[in-house]
Formats: sequence, C-alpha cells, structure tokens
Amino acid sequence: QVQLVEFGGGLVQAGGSLRLSCAASGRTISSYAMGWFRQALGKEREFVAAISWGGVWTYYVDSVKGRFTISRDNAKNTVYLQMNSLKPEDTAVYYCSASLAATPMTHEEYNYWGQGTQVTVSS
Repeated sequence: QVQLVEFGGGLVQAGGSLRLSCAASGRTISSYAMGWFRQALGKEREFVAAISWGGVWTYYVDSVKGRFTISRDNAKNTVYLQMNSLKPEDTAVYYCSASLAATPMTHEEYNYWGQGTQVTVSS
C-alpha cells in the first residue's frame, strides 16, 4: 500500500504561484508513475499532469501546459506540482496519485490516491 498526502494548497490571486507537494509513505514511489488530478466543484475529476517513475516522461493537460511543472524526488519519496500564472479556472481540489502503469493519463490507470488539497484562485 502507498499512502499519499498532499500539501501546499491555499488561496492565491490570479497570476500568482503555488507549489503542491505530495509525500508518500508505506512504499517507495520510485517504481510508480505519479500524477496530479483536480476536481472543481460540480465537475468530474480531471487529469492535470503525470511523470514517469524515472522522471524522463511528463505529460500535461493542454490547459496547464507552459504554466504547471510536475517533478519528483524519489530520494524524498515526494512529488511536486509547481503552478505558475494561476487562473480562477484552476480553482479545484488537487489530488496526487500513483500508478503502476508506465505512462498513465487516465483516472482508471491510477492505483493510489491522496485526500486532496484545495487550491483557490481569486480574480
């Protein structure tokens, strides 16, 4: 089992930045691809970004390309999501997830989930 806990959410003005962290425990995440999803109020959970176990492959949803960066530190068992130029439409609960698949981009490919952290972007 992998336990995931997200940190770093909060309230920020449009144009600002936040850095989300996801700390894993229970197992090393070095053999897992990691992803970030988000769910806005009244909407379905949406894929945001993913990174392969070694960090060579990354993938982003079009709406965050050029603004968000996913990274990982396997030695610290932690994954990050740097979010810049935030927009009100980025407001959502952000979830960290772990997958045994090599390049997972869908909700169904992820095996473990955190509880989420709220990100609110004011206009």
